[in-house]
Amino acid sequence: MTPAARLSAAIELIEAIDAQRVPAAKALKEWGTAHRFAGSGDRAAIAGLVWDVLRRRASSAWLMDADTARARVLGMLRLERRLDTDAIANLCHGERFAPEPLSAAERAALTSRTLDDAPAHIAGDYPEWLDAPLAAVFGDDRVAEATAMASRAPLDLRVNTLKASREKVLPRLSHLGATPTPWSPIGLRIELGADARNPGIHAEEDFIKGAIEVQDEGSQLAALLSAAKPGEQVVDLCAGAGGKTLALAAMMQGKGRLIATDHDKRQLAPIYERLSRAGVHNAEVRAPRGEADPLADIRASADLVLIDAPCTGTGTWRRNPDAKWRMRPGALEVRLKDQVEVLDRAAALVKPGGRIAYVTCSVLPPENGNQVRAFIARHPEFSIVPPHQTAAVLWDRAEEFEKAALKSAEGWLMTPRRTGTDGFFVAVLTLSANA
Repeated sequence: MTPAARLSAAIELIEAIDAQRVPAAKALKEWGTAHRFAGSGDRAAIAGLVWDVLRRRASSAWLMDADTARARVLGMLRLERRLDTDAIANLCHGERFAPEPLSAAERAALTSRTLDDAPAHIAGDYPEWLDAPLAAVFGDDRVAEATAMASRAPLDLRVNTLKASREKVLPRLSHLGATPTPWSPIGLRIELGADARNPGIHAEEDFIKGAIEVQDEGSQLAALLSAAKPGEQVVDLCAGAGGKTLALAAMMQGKGRLIATDHDKRQLAPIYERLSRAGVHNAEVRAPRGEADPLADIRASADLVLIDAPCTGTGTWRRNPDAKWRMRPGALEVRLKDQVEVLDRAAALVKPGGRIAYVTCSVLPPENGNQVRAFIARHPEFSIVPPHQTAAVLWDRAEEFEKAALKSAEGWLMTPRRTGTDGFFVAVLTLSANA
């Protein structure tokens, strides 16, 4: 397919997503099934266009002064792909599967309109109802922060130190352009261009043998900030597919007791094979069964409880741009209740002197600092570990991390703009030794 034909396909897909109100991933899959002539490169390029339109949906429509699929695609080419008017016009020539030529109004918009007068939620490409909470945490920087959250994320990998070291894995992945991550001492990063396909990591020998796992650097840092140690009893309370469980296991060096559970046993389905591939032998998975508490025997005995809390996922907008437009205010209220429940549950599991590492992939204050303060009010026997103390686990990068990440009294907030990671909040809470 020509670049112009790919552009037409992207417009067609955006129209389908709008009309049918279906998730973008579903629309892309159905399009690929119906257009089997399109090669993998074509499908990747078209998907890249669609995801970029979703990332810049509001600003593109503003730029073009029209909220249609075509207008958003054209606006995205100007704002995200940085194409000038002539380059866009060359793609829209109207011949053989190409979009129709630019109208006079479209050419004028692409040439003269800017986002200078756009409201913050338009320029930053996020739902208007989120403007207040984003302003509360970022202030006048919210447009810049949100714009960074609208960029394409790199592919990050975590080296499993139970089986390998970053120094040994790095040259073996040089053909993928892998480089060390800026902050995590066990991370690798593969930058991806606008039309690039995700590399076949699952076919790499290091992945098959369990030496690497796909994990955003922010998620790696969240696990590191928990400071899990060999010999400890550690509970991963919201383990899901097991990404942080695997990171904790490597930090514990196979020593101690690691328990992974989740309120939804379906979320745990991938964890068994992943633990086996990673060579983890000190972990047990406890899936819920009926009304019985799978952690009934862990009362007041855990050194560390890690909570990868259910949240709105605003910190992952780079990877899930469709999600931000489908999110509604009621979703935040539901997540806040879930977080209260899981925090209170964790409080009963920690032994005196033990700690809770509370993690969200959200940048919203109600889910982060506000939630931590409310927990302390309910459980005054806990106190917040000062963030500068938790950052000490990052060794020689601790001072630089403190300058980059957003520090509050409650914990750390990482963002794409500040740390080049997904958006993650991390707070560490310790139970008084006299409790």
